[in-house]
Amino acid sequence: MLKIAYSPIYKYTLPEKHRFPMIKYELIPEQLIYEGTISESNLFHPSPATEETILLTHTPEYWTKLQTQDLNAKEIRKIGFPMSEQLITRGTHIAQGTIECALYAQKFGIAMNIAGGTHHSFADHGEGFCIFNDIAMASNYFLRHGLAQQILVIDLDVHQGNGTAKIFENEPRVFTFSMHGARNYPTKKEQSDLDIGLPDKTEDTLYLKQLRETLPKLIDEVQPDLIFYLSGVDVLETDKLGRLSLSMAGCKTRDEIVLKACKQNEIPVAVSMGGGYSERVAHIIEAHANTFRLGQEIFF
Repeated sequence: MLKIAYSPIYKYTLPEKHRFPMIKYELIPEQLIYEGTISESNLFHPSPATEETILLTHTPEYWTKLQTQDLNAKEIRKIGFPMSEQLITRGTHIAQGTIECALYAQKFGIAMNIAGGTHHSFADHGEGFCIFNDIAMASNYFLRHGLAQQILVIDLDVHQGNGTAKIFENEPRVFTFSMHGARNYPTKKEQSDLDIGLPDKTEDTLYLKQLRETLPKLIDEVQPDLIFYLSGVDVLETDKLGRLSLSMAGCKTRDEIVLKACKQNEIPVAVSMGGGYSERVAHIIEAHANTFRLGQEIFF
């Protein structure tokens, strides 16, 4: 069964100017249930991550600041959201959702988080709408508890996974691969184990050729026993923040390449959604829904 992490707290309401990126967390499960791709039984509600789990990745100082709402104005601006206790609680549920997705993936081959992909969060600070780094937290959890020996992070969000790269720069058991817009945020890139920076306006043909040439060799080289896939749909041509030019069909093919590689190699994969900022919310929902449709189709 395709297990999908989702909680009502994912729908956290921000002030009007910040609300747009959040609406998809409500609409994606509604669309998937309406069309019959999933039912309510596919959804599970993750608990909040424990302090012990959070501190495997994030520093005590940063965690304390979040708990006490003691971030300064510069730190808050860097994250991009106004802070609140509820927003922090939401982040702990999302991060735990990715951990529980990875546990389900080991049982069923795949599991997916309606949210997550918060790859701009560093150990000691957040940025780029990211407070906790869910994939880093899940990776560290699995390593600490002996549940995985070698992890591969496939980050295909349009923005480089700078926080994830920095967190694991000295951890050989986690291989970070980021394929992203070379001239997009963040201005200062960290060094992933493998970075592929693509030029502005990259279209389907070049993008998919690069992915097809890279991914099989990478899996053979790394030999992971667990994969985290960040499937941001901000690669779309319609995306306000993206700078790449993938079509809806190209974005779907991208997901198909990754998920089929995981299936064929019998490697469990936990999928986090990442970014998506097209002008029309229907484009965002359709592109994300395609990822879930493929997960259901390829694995079940």
